[in-house]
Amino acid sequence: MLSRAAFIRLCSIISMFVVAVSVMGSAPPASAAPQKFVYQIRHSTYGRIGTYTNSVETTGDRTTVTTEGRIAVSILGIVLYRQDFDRVERWVGERLMSFQGLTTTNGRAFEVKGEAKGKNFAVDSPNGSFMAPAMVRLANPWSADVLKGEMMLTPDRGQLEDVKVNPGEVTELAIKGAKVRARRYEIARVTGERRYEIWLDAEGTPVMFNVNTRRGMVTFTLTS
Repeated sequence: MLSRAAFIRLCSIISMFVVAVSVMGSAPPASAAPQKFVYQIRHSTYGRIGTYTNSVETTGDRTTVTTEGRIAVSILGIVLYRQDFDRVERWVGERLMSFQGLTTTNGRAFEVKGEAKGKNFAVDSPNGSFMAPAMVRLANPWSADVLKGEMMLTPDRGQLEDVKVNPGEVTELAIKGAKVRARRYEIARVTGERRYEIWLDAEGTPVMFNVNTRRGMVTFTLTS
């Protein structure tokens, strides 16, 4: 039969064990090291026009992507066009949970906001408020996940586009002073019009992408 002192010591050991198990069970989810992707922006006519940065932070199945863009088109030192934007998107797994973006073009600001609601994604934009599909993708290639959707939301004006992804050939690109093999993907409107092209390396990192606009081709190349 245990003495009173031995009984107290046993209870103390059991309490310490319970606390240790509790702490272990409540450990925070694993966090991946933050990633930052900086792209140089070039226009087919005006040359280098700015930078585009995606910062990605992941904890468990939750990912926050912060995007910053600084664009200026100038001729002989005179700025003809300027666009600045700051955006934040939050994901849980492969679902976009919220988005907030402010784009200022030549002094005029446009705000787009959205959040997951049930089986939809509610959007407030300069074009009005509407419901998008739950698995909508943003036109921001921070990972290969952008290729998984059939409906794309433009972050500057909040417009929905029906798109189709067509995988292409593997090619060799000059990225950060080295040759990198990457596979090209074409994202086209369902009408057949080419909209975007993305090149992913073997690790799934977008090393280059471009946007086909009415004023020419804009290319984003990873620099750091």
